[in-house]
Amino acid sequence: MNTKSMKCGSVHCPSLSRCDIDERCDIFPRVQFRARSSSIAFAQRLPLPAEPTFNHGFSWVITDPAVKTRIRFEAEQEEREFYQRRAPKEWLEALSALGPDEHKPFLEAAPFLIAIFVERYGKLPDGRPVKNYYPTESVGIATGILITAIQHVGLVSLTHTPSPMKVLNEILKRPDNESCFLLLVVGYPADDAVVPDIKRKPFEDVCTFV
Repeated sequence: MNTKSMKCGSVHCPSLSRCDIDERCDIFPRVQFRARSSSIAFAQRLPLPAEPTFNHGFSWVITDPAVKTRIRFEAEQEEREFYQRRAPKEWLEALSALGPDEHKPFLEAAPFLIAIFVERYGKLPDGRPVKNYYPTESVGIATGILITAIQHVGLVSLTHTPSPMKVLNEILKRPDNESCFLLLVVGYPADDAVVPDIKRKPFEDVCTFV
C-alpha cells in the first residue's frame, strides 16, 4: 500500500517482521478485549471487537481478486464523478495537500479489504422491522478498536468511504437493512510508503477537567 501522491509533509511507515506480527496478535486481545476472529490469512488472528460494541455491525473480509477488481472499478467510477462534478471547491482545497484523486489501485493491491456494514434496523422472524438503537455509534467504536488492533500488530490500514456505497450491498449480497459504514484496506506498507505528518493538538487543548 502506498501514498506517493501526497504533497504535504510525510513520515516513513515502517514494517514489522511476520514473527513480530504473530506475537502482537497474541498479546493484543489479552491486553485490550475478548477477541473474536474472522476467516482468513491475517484476519484469522486479528482481534475483532466482541459484543456489545459491534452489536449492530457485520464485517466482510475480501481477498478474492475478482471481487476486489470489481470494487475498484465501481469505486473509481463513483470517485471520478465526485471529483469532476460533485465535490465542493472548499472540500477540494482543504484536502489538496493530501493529493486525493479518483485512482484507487490500493483496492486491488492490498491483501484484503474489510467491508464493515451497519444494520440500520433488525428484522423479526415474521419479517417485521425492529429498531436498532445507536447503530452508527456502536459500529464506529468497534471500527476504531479494529483499526487500533491492525496498527498494533504491525499492519497498516486505509479508510475508504466512497459515496454512495450501495453497490457493495449488491457485490456482497447484503440485505437492504444494512449499509456499508466503511471499507477498510489492510496489508503491509509498501517499502516506500509514507503517511501524512499531521500534527496532533496538545492534550491540554482537547481535554478539560472540571
